Amino acid sequence: MAADRRTRLTPEDRREQLLALGVATLADHSIEHLGFERLAAEAGVSRALLHHYFGSKQGLRTEVVRLARDSMLHASQPDLTLPPLERLHDTLVRLVRFVHEHGGTFYSLVRGAASADSEVRAAVDEAREVHTDRVVAVFLELGSPDTAMLRIALRSWVAFAEQTLVDAVYGERLPAEEVVELLERTARSVVAALDSARA
Repeated sequence: MAADRRTRLTPEDRREQLLALGVATLADHSIEHLGFERLAAEAGVSRALLHHYFGSKQGLRTEVVRLARDSMLHASQPDLTLPPLERLHDTLVRLVRFVHEHGGTFYSLVRGAASADSEVRAAVDEAREVHTDRVVAVFLELGSPDTAMLRIALRSWVAFAEQTLVDAVYGERLPAEEVVELLERTARSVVAALDSARA
């Protein structure tokens, strides 16, 4: 099978192929298991070629995590034509679908935040910031004041949502609609609690 992959590709296509194989590896293995030897064998290329494209094992891991992260963010991109709560619902539906279809990759991304590699951690944290900004935007449109406490609370909700997706979708494989409903209700509850505290 490796021999079948030894087709002549442009450098850009070869690099994209290697990154795609790296992301596929995350479906079954943690980011720590991704290295030149495994990927070279899978792709049917030399370790020297991987070194040429990525410089180091850390460089490879960072690029793979960034690609996986960007795929997740693209899959859950908010539809800005929808009203705020409908947009939140739609975004969560698509995020849950992504986790159903790419559970191992999502799990590796979430656990990548604990990686010893600072660049991998930064890449994962950037995804959390994007998710936080998306949900903050929903509640700002609904009239919540833009405060530091709102952002802290909703960033904490993002961490809760990640763990819920790991446990309920990747782990238990609970019905998607139940998971989406739970995440919607808890997000609204967080903001309602802040509103009550200000009253």
